[in-house]
Amino acid sequence: MDVVWLIIGLLLILGGANWLTDGASAIAKKWGVSDLIIGLTVVAFGTSTPELSIGIISALKGSAPLAIGNVVGSNIFNIFVIIGIVALIHPIKIEKSVLNTQIPLVVLSSVALLAIGCGRWLGVSGPSEIIRPEGILLFLFFLIFMRYTFSQAKTGSPEDPSAQQASSKPVMNIWKAIGLVILGLGALVFGGDRFVAGASGIASSLGMSEALIGLTIVAAGSSLPELATSILAAIKGKTGIAVGNVIGSNIFNIFMVLGITATIYPLPFGGIGLFDLLIMTGASILFWIFGRQFGDKVINRWEGGVLVTLYIGYIVAQILS
Repeated sequence: MDVVWLIIGLLLILGGANWLTDGASAIAKKWGVSDLIIGLTVVAFGTSTPELSIGIISALKGSAPLAIGNVVGSNIFNIFVIIGIVALIHPIKIEKSVLNTQIPLVVLSSVALLAIGCGRWLGVSGPSEIIRPEGILLFLFFLIFMRYTFSQAKTGSPEDPSAQQASSKPVMNIWKAIGLVILGLGALVFGGDRFVAGASGIASSLGMSEALIGLTIVAAGSSLPELATSILAAIKGKTGIAVGNVIGSNIFNIFMVLGITATIYPLPFGGIGLFDLLIMTGASILFWIFGRQFGDKVINRWEGGVLVTLYIGYIVAQILS
């Protein structure tokens, strides 16, 4: 029955995220918000709502390692698998502004979480956890990122591919949009509850830790919206959409998801160790290095193959450990 609840919960989460994003985008357009702002805020938020739903419910149910594992695992999956597969399908051209500003923010968010998780190795006393002040600090970083996004839009920076994706959708009736937002939130809450219950049950029955379940099954499941969107975009040759999805999702996952969740309820790292945090940070740095290599600002197919191979190696290491 746990597997059934896991699948039902995942379907509700994915559907709820889609409904919430569509409804919120339509409402934003009705209010005259530009497509650029919608793409950089609403679309990015929509791809992280599964992680946010799972994170809050996991923390409230006392399964904090599942919440942190979901974010860490999702960020690793996003770079190694999504960017890797997209590059295998079609080489990814990285814009200069993305390399100089946005990807470094992904690295910064990873380093921030690594620093918090490595407190005991840095001589900080007490259990390894994200306490409320640190959660508030992460959320403040999220607000700074949002402020920067709005300022970039006002100065007329190039339109983000995700904004183009959002603008391609027709504006719906305002009441239908509100209904979708409500329906999406409801699906996220109920789906998140059932997903966490199913994942926790499977972990108990198989003797696996909640942290490991979060790093693997839950992380891959909650990243399905980004994966599906990115593969479709790559087939159409629009690899910029994949880059935007990964960058926005990774920043939102750490600064917003963990920031909000830890502010509500402190999050002990549990089974999330130094190895996992180093892999997440290393993946972010490798993402930046591959984009800058030889000055061509392109992630080629062989580099995509390396990323996918590294993820397979990471999963094998998790299973063996």
